[in-house]
Amino acid sequence: MPAVFKDVSFETTLLVRDTCLCLAVQRAARTLARVFDEVLQPLDLTNGQFSLLMALNRPSPPPMGPVADLLAMDRTTLTAALKPLQRRGLVKVTVDPKDRRGRLLALTPAGRTLLARAVPMWKRHHRTLEKRLAAPHTLRGDLAVLAR
Repeated sequence: MPAVFKDVSFETTLLVRDTCLCLAVQRAARTLARVFDEVLQPLDLTNGQFSLLMALNRPSPPPMGPVADLLAMDRTTLTAALKPLQRRGLVKVTVDPKDRRGRLLALTPAGRTLLARAVPMWKRHHRTLEKRLAAPHTLRGDLAVLAR
């Protein structure tokens, strides 16, 4: 016997629109992504590429796993995100000498230079956005709780 479904009321639609944490975070994330894409566009960087370059800004080249974890993406998505940065000569991927199956990710000198140009742009706009929030530190803490 086929399942019978009732229509969802418009009131329920409004309830989800007005209370759903997932929807609220998605909308905010998309808006922030667009803002930072515009900010970083003069450097031909997206907000995702900026985050990836920042994740690689370490004293020694990290393996793919920890970078993927930090950015909350799977390795396949990380590999795809690295390709345009590699083509631009901003990132170098090498074989991990401790585990030949693994890869280490490093910023090139050009990547470090571009990141150094991007950070002041990010700081300026990030400061402006934080001023619009009542409690940015609380928001960051709450988002970290949800990300765990």
